[in-house]
Amino acid sequence: MIEIAEEVRDALAEGAPVVALESTIIAHGLPYPENLKLGKALEAEIRSQGAVPATIAVVDGRACVGLDTAGLESLANPEIHFAKAGAADSSVVIAKKACAATTVSATSSLAAAAGIRLFATGGIGGVHRGDPSDVSADLLSLSRVPVAVVSAGPKAILDLPRTVEALESLAVLVLGYGCDELPASYCRDSGISLEHRVDSAQQAAEVLHTRWQLLDQGGVLVANPAPEEVAMPRELVEQWIEKAHAAAESAGISRKALTPFLLQFIAKVSGGDAVATNCALALNNAKVAAQIAAAYCNLV
Repeated sequence: MIEIAEEVRDALAEGAPVVALESTIIAHGLPYPENLKLGKALEAEIRSQGAVPATIAVVDGRACVGLDTAGLESLANPEIHFAKAGAADSSVVIAKKACAATTVSATSSLAAAAGIRLFATGGIGGVHRGDPSDVSADLLSLSRVPVAVVSAGPKAILDLPRTVEALESLAVLVLGYGCDELPASYCRDSGISLEHRVDSAQQAAEVLHTRWQLLDQGGVLVANPAPEEVAMPRELVEQWIEKAHAAAESAGISRKALTPFLLQFIAKVSGGDAVATNCALALNNAKVAAQIAAAYCNLV
């Protein structure tokens, strides 16, 4: 059973804008108390744009869409164990009445089930470098659910050309938000051109409305570049990624453990700059998602 917070439920009933937020970035992305500060800041950013935030997590077997302050504090508390759950893991976690932070795939699925159309995150998963068979569940979930994920593109550590090909094969629409080139999380550029671009929340909302209300199609990736003042040079990030992959290979790290390892390595080698960029772009994505949600609500 999905437990929708009263504020979120009321907003959905009234046709007011709601934006979903994933919980993995809080439970696993940052140390305490920085993770709690970011969780609260993301919700505050969405509220500042006139929308209602809905942080999603599984708490004692309850799929919670919207957390109160106590829920956010529990999620951020390192002494309380929250597993990391993708879409495939959610049923097990719920059945066992356990706690889990939701990834992009699980968050988008639960958001869609609750009737939420917009979801803000940092960077999405995709096809891993060196192993085209290792594909994030984020992509398949996006293809199945009518949710728009506002992110700074796929994570830079991924095989970006193959990730774009996979999105195309799965019929996931990719919209460049004010850009003609796919952003790659920390970096505003990737060298990969995008076919479709929108330059305002209104334009994005009109595309979403047509896609869902007229054509009954699936998910959308709204690729929103990191703010210029915090974005990192692609050449430098690529150097870090190469070192991170070499370290992972040496340590025998692969599959589910690979992404956390690579991101932690980059966070360390960047002296914390990559973490600061990730937080800033996540806040920017929350802002844009709230603006699109408000414009979309005016169309339905």
